Formats: sequence, C-alpha cells, structure tokens
Amino acid sequence: MKKIQMVDLKGQYEEIKQEVTASIQEVLETTAFINGPKVHQFQKNLEQYLGVKHVIPCANGTDALQIAMMGLGLKPGDEVITADFTFAATVEVIALLQLTPVLVDVNEDDFNISIEAIKKAITPKTKAIVPVHLFGQCANMEAIMELASAHNLYVIEDNAQAIGANYAYKNGEKVKAGTIGHVGATSFFPSKNLGCYGDGGAIFTNDDALAHIIRGIVNHGMYERYHHDVVGVNSRLDSIQAAVLDAKLPHLDAYNKARQEAARKYTKAFEGIDKISTPKLSNNCKTICENCDCHVFHQYTLRVKGTDRDALVKHLNEKGIPCGVYYPIPLHLQKAYADSRYAETDFVVTNQLVKDVISLPMHTELDDEQIEFITSTIINFING
Repeated sequence: MKKIQMVDLKGQYEEIKQEVTASIQEVLETTAFINGPKVHQFQKNLEQYLGVKHVIPCANGTDALQIAMMGLGLKPGDEVITADFTFAATVEVIALLQLTPVLVDVNEDDFNISIEAIKKAITPKTKAIVPVHLFGQCANMEAIMELASAHNLYVIEDNAQAIGANYAYKNGEKVKAGTIGHVGATSFFPSKNLGCYGDGGAIFTNDDALAHIIRGIVNHGMYERYHHDVVGVNSRLDSIQAAVLDAKLPHLDAYNKARQEAARKYTKAFEGIDKISTPKLSNNCKTICENCDCHVFHQYTLRVKGTDRDALVKHLNEKGIPCGVYYPIPLHLQKAYADSRYAETDFVVTNQLVKDVISLPMHTELDDEQIEFITSTIINFING
C-alpha cells in the first residue's frame, strides 16, 4: 500500500503534469506575470463554469472575503453574523475592517450556520451575514436569503471549501455554491478542491456595480493607471497561479466525483457503528441529489461519541494515518475574538463538536486499499 496522505497533491500533479507545464510555459514565454492573458482566460472560464456574471481573481481567500466586505461599503461598528465553528479567516477580516463580529452556533447534523441562531442574533446594527459552506456543502441559502431580504442585509458566501458544489432549492433548481448571495469569496489554497501551487482567491457576483467597485479595490483602487478612485489594496492573482488553475478547472468535476466516491466508501464501511456519526447531507440534498453533487467533501469529517477522540488521533498517527481536527477551539474562545456578550449556552453544538470531530484523509487519489486500512483501523480502535 502506498503511503497515505491527508492531501495527495503530488499524485494529482502527476496525472496533469503535461497540461500544467504547458499552461505555465505560456506565461513564461509571454512574461506577462501580473494581470496577464492567463488571468483573464481563467476568469472567463470560471465565470462560465459557475454560471456567474463576474469573477474577480485576487491574491488569496482571506483577501477575497475582506474585499467583498469593502465593496459592500460596510462601516466600522456594523454587525456581521457568521459561524462560530469555522477557520479564523472569516471572523478575522470582519475584525480587521473594524466591523463587529457576531458569532453564532451551527447545526448538529451538517455543521453549517444555524438559521435559528441567525434569527436570534439580528439587531438594528446587523448589516451582513457570512455563511460558511463548511467541509464542502452549502449552508441553507434559501432560508438565509429570505432572512436577508426581510431585514435588508447583505449575504457574503464563504465558499473556500465548496467550490463546484451545487445548491438545491426546494423546487429542484440547482446553482453553484458561491453564486447565490450578493457576493461570494473563495480560496485557491493548494489543498482546496480547486487549488493552485501557491496562494490565490476570487470573488464572485452577479451585481455589475459591485463587480466594478471590487475590480478597483483589488488593484490599489485604480481603474485607470495612477487614478485612484476608491480606497484599494494590492491583491492580484498572478499569471502563473492562474495558469495552474486554468489547467485544473476542466478536471474539477472529476476531482469532486472522486471525493464523493471516497466519501461513499467511507460511509458504507462505518455503517452500523453506533459510536461513529458520518457526514450528513443538508437541506434539500437528502431527496434531490441522488449522486450527492451538493457535497464535494473538501473534508470527510466524522463525529465520534463515547470514544476518546484525541486518543484516536494519536492511534491513527501511530499507524501512519494522517488526520485532522477541524476545529479544536471555537472562535468565541479564541483570545483575539473573545467577547463578554457571548454566553456558553449560545454555543451548545459548537462546544460539543470541537470535542467530537475528526477529519480523515480526503483527496482525489485515495484508493480502496487505503480506505479499507483507514476504516478498519478506526473500527478496531472503537470496538476495543
């Protein structure tokens, strides 16, 4: 059996080596390293793939979130609601812009932001909601957009973990994750489902006016050289990273299908194990998505109950099986984001998840032998 990787970027690269090399070579020969033809080509191809009017590439996913908020004109003191159970980048940019983060609990089944928690958190100061499409599937966007409309709020989708996922409305219509809210943001960090070979990100919107503002913000506030019309930043996707992404984009659906197939095999192996809770499909996917195209499994995350999770992590590492705990500390308990407004009773689900969750190796190159070894090792540990 080949060595198990948490993410096998080398194996994936070997399969597309010629395409990536040819795409990068185009950039090297043109020497258009910043804002070159490859960036524009990738932008157009991603717009077509997502079915969105505007894709604005930028330097990384954290910048994408920050620039989205800047583009919406949010002001210091405005409250922005987001999930407590996620990576810090989401709340980080809220704080950096001197907005007021309002952290809320998540659902027990799919780990995404709780609609009921959002409702309780809305105040006259609330200006935006940032749902994080955690681990590869969308939050309940239909309900979130209804809430936003009722309270005149912006919705900024954090789509860093769900590129290529579909969201199914109650009527059966499907749209791509990140294209439903007023603006979406994603990351192309190498381990993402669509990852480059460095840092990269992008912002999505169907709003022409907002897209225009954001295009200025990413480039020092310039629409014409040396004319600074808005306050901006320096956040551009370089042409070599765009070349890598453009070579990989045609493979994204196949990559996601490989992840979905690995997830099905994991789930089947754990059937009947009472102490293991496997990932659940959210919202309308339970009945509409026969092939699970609403979850692209950026992570395959279990909950273990009645078992020492940390001891399991240690055991897996000793057996040569990498794993991750996403996330070990809730954001409301992080020193940087602690706030006296919060009560522990506001985060009942999150506080339990951080004790229970464990993410298994998940990537496009997993094979049956590896999956069998991983699952049998976990089952044997749990059964004692």
